[in-house]
Amino acid sequence: MKALYSRFSLPLIVTALLAAGPALAQDNWLTTWMASPQPTWGNELPLPTRIPEALADSTIHQKLRVSVGGSQVRVVVSNEYGKQPLLIGAARVAASEGARQVLKFGGEEQVSIAPGETRTSDPAALVVPALGDLVVSLYLPQRTPLATFHWDGKQTAFIAPGNQVDAQRLEGKEQVEARLFLSDILVDAPLDSRALVVLGDSITDGNGSTRDSNRRWPDFLAQRLAAKNVAVLNGGISGARLLEDGMGASALARFERDVLSKPGVKSVVLMLGINDISWPGTAFAPNVPLPSLDKLIAGYRQLIDQAHRHNLRIIGTTLLPFEGALQGSIIEHYHRVPKEQLRQALNQWIRTSQAFDAVIDFDQMTRDPRQPTRLLPLIDSGDHLHPGDAGNRAMAEGVDLEVLF
Repeated sequence: MKALYSRFSLPLIVTALLAAGPALAQDNWLTTWMASPQPTWGNELPLPTRIPEALADSTIHQKLRVSVGGSQVRVVVSNEYGKQPLLIGAARVAASEGARQVLKFGGEEQVSIAPGETRTSDPAALVVPALGDLVVSLYLPQRTPLATFHWDGKQTAFIAPGNQVDAQRLEGKEQVEARLFLSDILVDAPLDSRALVVLGDSITDGNGSTRDSNRRWPDFLAQRLAAKNVAVLNGGISGARLLEDGMGASALARFERDVLSKPGVKSVVLMLGINDISWPGTAFAPNVPLPSLDKLIAGYRQLIDQAHRHNLRIIGTTLLPFEGALQGSIIEHYHRVPKEQLRQALNQWIRTSQAFDAVIDFDQMTRDPRQPTRLLPLIDSGDHLHPGDAGNRAMAEGVDLEVLF
C-alpha cells in the first residue's frame, strides 16, 4: 500500500474506483434464475427428448423470467454432459424484445467450453426489473450435439438458421420446449437480496402447468417474494429422484451444483421422493425394488447435513397424493398399495421427525378430503400426479413465507 500511495493520491484512487462502475461499487452477484442441466438419453427411458440430435450453423433463442432484478446480467452456459468442446460463436441477452446486448466471455465474443465445464459471461450492462423477461440467443457455428439440456422447460425456444443473435423477433424453423445449454442467470442485485432453491421433480419443474405462462408453483412463490428481494430458483427436474439418477442426476449427486454453488442462496426447499417410490416396477425402472423407508430417510438426512454444514436453512415438504397417476399412459403401475403405504410413512416422518428446519405440508394442502390418496380435483392437471395452473397457485399461496428464512 505504501508504494501505491507514493504514486497516486487518495482522491485519484477513489475517483478511479468510482469510474470502474457498478461491478466494483456494488458487486453483489445473485443467481436469479436456473434450469438444472440434464444429459440427453436414448431408448433407455420411455419418454422422447423432443429435441434434435445436433445443430449446425444455427441460433437458439430462449426466453425466461427472472426473480430478483439488477443493474447488470451474467449468463451461465453449460457443457456439463458434452463429449466435445461447445463452441459459442456469438451470444446476446436482451430484456424481452429490447435491444440486444453483446455477451462476452473473458473479453471475447466467441467462447469454447470444454466437455464437463460451464462458462459464465462477463457482466452485461442491462437493467432487469424484478420478474422481468430476458431473451438469451446463442449461435452455434459448427455441428454441435445437443448433449446438455433441460427437458421440461415449459417455454418455447426458437431455433433459426445461421447467425441471428441480433434478430428482434423470436421465430425459427424449429421450436422446442427444452432449455439448451442455458443453466443460470446472475444479476448484480440490491445488497439485501437473497435466493431460495426449490430442489424437486416434475411437480416443481411445472409439468401440468401451461406452457409459456410461468405458472409453476415456484413462479407463483417468486411473485409473492419479489418485493422482499428474494429470488426463487427452480431446481426441478422432471423424473428426478432423491437416491438414484433418473432423467437427470440424483439429488444426492446434484446438491452441490444446484444448491451449494449458487451465489446468494440462503435456503433450500426439498420436494423429492415420489419418483423413488413410484418408478419401481414401471417402464422407468422395471426391475428395481421399492426403496426402504430407512434408505429414503438416510438420503434426506444426508442433504440436511450438507445444508447445515453450509449454514443453509432446509425446509422439507410432504409428498403429494398420486393414486390413479398416469393411468392410460405408457407408464403403467405408477401407483400401487405398497407405494402408497411408503409415501404415507415417509410423510409422517417428514412431519414429526423435526429433522428439517421447517415443513411445508403439501400433502394436506392438495389431497381430496373424501379420497385423501388422490389429488383434489381443483388441484389436478388431469393426470392425477401433477397440479394444474390453479393447483400450482394454491401450493405457492399456501406456503408460510416466515418459515423460508
